[in-house]
Amino acid sequence: MDPYISAFDVQRMLIGDAPPLFMLEIIFRTAVVYVYTLLLLRWLGSRAIGQLSTVEFLLVIALGSAVGDAMFYPEVPLLHALVVVTLVVLANKGLDLLLARNRHVEHAIDGKPQEAIQHGVICPAVLAGTALTQRELFQQLRQHGVEQLGQVEHAYIETDGVLTVFKSEDPRAGLAIVPPWEIEAPTAINPREHGSDLVACRRCGVVSAGGAHVPVNDSCKHEAWVIAQP
Repeated sequence: MDPYISAFDVQRMLIGDAPPLFMLEIIFRTAVVYVYTLLLLRWLGSRAIGQLSTVEFLLVIALGSAVGDAMFYPEVPLLHALVVVTLVVLANKGLDLLLARNRHVEHAIDGKPQEAIQHGVICPAVLAGTALTQRELFQQLRQHGVEQLGQVEHAYIETDGVLTVFKSEDPRAGLAIVPPWEIEAPTAINPREHGSDLVACRRCGVVSAGGAHVPVNDSCKHEAWVIAQP
């Protein structure tokens, strides 16, 4: 601590040495940082913030910074910190009300659920996007007890990044994800040499009969195949 700082100096604790107009600058700074951080969090997506909503996560980190600085640094006046905390809470409350009343704003900030798997096949939007990598998708499926993709009727990536899985009552053959590929990856094959076997695309999981007339995989344009697990 600065030796020239006098303990329990009310003016320093509450107001500091800044001119009165500095309060308006604090309001402006808080608004800019809040909006910019919100945009960055939305760009990062749900994986970066876990099971909190974007607004909830922003509230946590904003309050943590504002409250912590005022607690530890004598040069940060309490009044300034209280203004920042109040602005952040009011902004969060306002966003909550806006999200509850406007579905378009809710989708813009929190995103929408995304279908990840349909009838045992990974959806093209998931393969092309950044919501989940294939490894992360398979990891979450294994946590739901899935051994191969044919056991999954539908799976959805929720707005909080959690994968919701609906298993098929009549499982079909599919791409094996057990054991994890980091331990033992499925062996790539030439599907035209396996006429009596069902084969699965190694990337999207689409299943086809092997043999000379294996169709072009229009689902993902991938050409690596493995034996499908019944």
